[in-house]
Amino acid sequence: MPCPYRPVDATKNGYQVLQQVGDLAQAIAHHPPTLNDESNILACESNILAHESLNLGNEYIFSICMSATCNNQFLTLDCAYKLGGLVEMDVSLIVSNILTPPVLAFFLGVVAVFVQSDLEIPPPVAKMFSLYLLFAIGFKGGVELVKSGISQEVILTILAAMLMSAFVPVYTFFILKIKLDPYNAAAIASSYGSISAVNFIAAMSFLNQQGINFDSYMVAAVPLMGSPPIIVGLILVNLFTTDGDKREFAWSDVLKEAFFNSSVFLPVGSLIVGVLTGESGWHKLSPFTQDLFDGVLTFFLLDMGLLAARRIKDLQKTGSFLISFAILIPVVNATIGLLIAKVIGMSPGDSLLFSVLCASASYIAVPAAMRLTVPEANPSLYVSTALAVTFPFNITVGIPLYLYGINLFWS
Repeated sequence: MPCPYRPVDATKNGYQVLQQVGDLAQAIAHHPPTLNDESNILACESNILAHESLNLGNEYIFSICMSATCNNQFLTLDCAYKLGGLVEMDVSLIVSNILTPPVLAFFLGVVAVFVQSDLEIPPPVAKMFSLYLLFAIGFKGGVELVKSGISQEVILTILAAMLMSAFVPVYTFFILKIKLDPYNAAAIASSYGSISAVNFIAAMSFLNQQGINFDSYMVAAVPLMGSPPIIVGLILVNLFTTDGDKREFAWSDVLKEAFFNSSVFLPVGSLIVGVLTGESGWHKLSPFTQDLFDGVLTFFLLDMGLLAARRIKDLQKTGSFLISFAILIPVVNATIGLLIAKVIGMSPGDSLLFSVLCASASYIAVPAAMRLTVPEANPSLYVSTALAVTFPFNITVGIPLYLYGINLFWS
């Protein structure tokens, strides 16, 4: 796969040219030219600015700097390859991800709690930020769905997303059941089968920062991964509690909570609005849905930092088992997601978004449903692990780590 590329004033067509240039760089990595031999690359309509090679024992390391011109716009690509994959994980990628306004705002909220500041985002304002982000990503996804059409890749992606959201609660339930009762195990497993839309939005922001193209129709998977884990979790509770503890659920209330809570209903509804209005609707709403997006995301993550820091005290009740679970399981789920993405044939950008969906955990929709249907479960366990551990891990280290995994799988 091509390295993360750094376009200069790039258009969409420019990204496509860089994709081809990156594929060429991979081909060269497997057939390295000598310092004076550029015969293998004369057929490419791009320029080799500089390249050098280094033989380290049995490993051949090759770096190349390339340029391409598309629509009179200049683009550059700088890669370092060894046979079989990238040379090393670029730690600066993690640093650059942390040093962005939204992520720094998250840590600002954490610090505010630790120093006992009176900083607070009023709940109605925080709710408005959440609704705005859900509407904006759903609307853009609908517009992009019109552009791309209902292709085989779109259908496979959505089906894979729904299957993952149903599979994750099952296998994580049996891991959690080693230390926890069925109620808490099912509630936590359901949270990790579901998704966090804010993790997804942070991944989109990260891809934009890195100049990596992706298809916005991926947002269609966001609401569809929210409902199956709730239903699977309740089935697990019924199967693994004793006869005396079994009780009837009001399935009408369960299904209503699973399919019509705001984190599911609003992205689906705004996606439909985007499909119906298309490009004309996008141009009319772009000052609202696009220009304000990063600013609202920054303030929303500030509020998330405040909430996460207040939940840290609850982690004392979880012990090392759940803390380890909250860090390792997202990595496992992301790896499974990347393997699925590779089989389906997703692009690197889409693969990152899919892996982040698989790796995230719900701290809004699923907890609301679990409080209603499984009151025996302790909210401090399934909320604090998702919000105070998994969420910070994903937006700081996880997203760059998953991109590194893509670099390895796709090379």
